[in-house]
Parts: sequence; structure tokens; C-alpha cells
Amino acid sequence: MKTQDFDYELPEYLIAQTPIEKRDTSKMLILDKKTGEIEHKQFHDILGELQEGDVLVLNNTKVIPARLYGVKEETSASIELLLLKEKENDTWECLTKPAKRVKVGTTISFGNGLLKATCIKIKEEGIRIFKLQYEGILYVILDQLGEMPLPPYIHEKLENKDRYQTVYAKNEGSAAAPTAGLHFTNELLDELIKKGIQVLYVTLHVGLGTFRPVSVEDVTKHQMHSEFYQMDEDTANLLNLAKKEGRRIIAVGTTSTRVLETVMKLHHTFQACSGWTDIFIYPGYQFEAIDALITNFHLPKSTLLMLVSALAGKEHILHAYEEAVKHEYRFFSFGDSMFIR
Repeated sequence: MKTQDFDYELPEYLIAQTPIEKRDTSKMLILDKKTGEIEHKQFHDILGELQEGDVLVLNNTKVIPARLYGVKEETSASIELLLLKEKENDTWECLTKPAKRVKVGTTISFGNGLLKATCIKIKEEGIRIFKLQYEGILYVILDQLGEMPLPPYIHEKLENKDRYQTVYAKNEGSAAAPTAGLHFTNELLDELIKKGIQVLYVTLHVGLGTFRPVSVEDVTKHQMHSEFYQMDEDTANLLNLAKKEGRRIIAVGTTSTRVLETVMKLHHTFQACSGWTDIFIYPGYQFEAIDALITNFHLPKSTLLMLVSALAGKEHILHAYEEAVKHEYRFFSFGDSMFIR
């Protein structure tokens, strides 16, 4: 299976640069994964697509202002860090630019010393491990010094940083938003619950995988970066009951999908657990946890496009993407949505 098989043509003007004014008025392409049939609606129409008893699973991770601009203490050279994931005790894995200027022992200062980061290990692909030094609460300091880590294809400045968070964001730790959830409003979630749809939450802190394209020719040779996930006992019990009763489990986003499938693969049931997942889902994968998926439109040749192709079939997905381009859907993080049922 070749990475090139997951390429498609996308005019640059369809890459959404800013969030839509009202979250749930984005377009929604509905794809029947069995027949390939396509419908065009708006996101708030999801209310009519979900049935009483359906279970909606959302990722409640919260994006931190993880992009930091500082200077090397020795030379005052400018260095950019993107905090990707905390390893332990204020030790963080960071994407570093320019990485070649940072060696073991290099200390970078942010905000005139309000936060310092000392490199303790060098890894490949511009990754460095840093030990952070600060006084107080890290996330409070990041709110002062950091910027929201928007993907590189977004060139516009984000006026309201809350628009790169879901309305239900809770657990801090992501380097990117779980963007399928950006379409939900609190009012829409309330309406879904009133209709009898069960709304549950898992956590996956989105990391480097979001920023890294697939660079190998053979899909099966790609190595995913691990990301921290968590499922609590109440959620696991309710999901197991839904499975037993044959009700649909609908993941909101590829991140929720990866949590659900990881837990099911490891334990053959849903159970309370946490850990690190590097699950890579591509065509040929047999889904055990989810029945349907709400997602956005993903980058060409990306692991996310491969995941949705595993669920609905590559031909159906690429045809749906052609239709989305034809109907001028907005693509990627701030773009429109897709419901694969």
C-alpha cells in the first residue's frame, strides 16, 4: 500500500484560515460507508442523523499555548519550542527550531527568565527533551508566554484563542485541537442529550502526529508517535452496555477513534485505563469499537486520511473528497465536517 495512493488535488483557497462565525453552521458531507452515497447538509443537522440510544464519544483534551519563543542564554540566538508532551516531572518532549543550535546542556530563556528550558536529550526529526524550570503553575505561565500552536497551513492570526478549543475542552495537555469537535456548541450538545443521545468523553492529548506527514513510500513502514490517552470507569461501563445492546458508538474525531480502538484492541472490552498509544489505522484494519465517525477533511497522504479510508473504503473517501472540492467545502482544522455513517 503506497502513501501516494492517498493523494488528492486541493485548491489552496479551500484551506480554511479562520473559524466560521457560528460553530454549528459549517457544512457537513454525509457519507454512507457501505454504499458510498453522499448527502450535503449543515452541521446542526447532525441532530436529525443521530437516533435515540446512539452514543457520541468526544475527546475532552484542552490545547495549551504550547508554542514558545525564547533565546539561548549563552548567545541570545532565537529559538522556538513547541511543547508536545510531558514525559514526567516537568520534562517535556519538544519540537525545536532551529534544532541544530540546541545541544545537551543548552538552556533557553522565555519571558526574561520566567520560564527556562534546559536540553537533556537529543532525538531525531528536530525533537529535543527539555527539563523546565519555573516558579508557580506551569499552565499559568504558558498562558502568559505561549501562543496557540496552529498548524503550519494556517497563516491568519487567530483573533480569539478559544476558537481553537472545543466548548467541552477540560484536560490540559494537547499540542493541537481535536478539530472534529470544534463544530459543537453547548446548545447543540444539550439538544442531543434531550433527544436521548448519550454523550461520553475520553481524553487523548494530541501530539506530534498532527504535524508530521507520512514520509515513507510504503504506508506499513510509517511509525506513529505515541500520545497519552485516558478512559474512566463510568465511560467504559456505559460503552460496554451500548455494545451489549447493539447501539451505535459514534466517535467524534480520529483522536476519539484511536482511544476507543486502542482500549478495545488491548482489553477486548472497554475498561478504565490510561497510557500511551501509537495505534496506526489504515485500510485493512478491522474496527472493533466504533460504528460511525464525525470528522473533518484531512491533509493529502496523511495518517488521518488513511484512518477514514479504513472505515469507509479508499474509493468512497476519495470520491467524497472530490465532491467536497466541487462543492467548495472548507478543508482541515477550521474547515467543514463529514459524517461517515
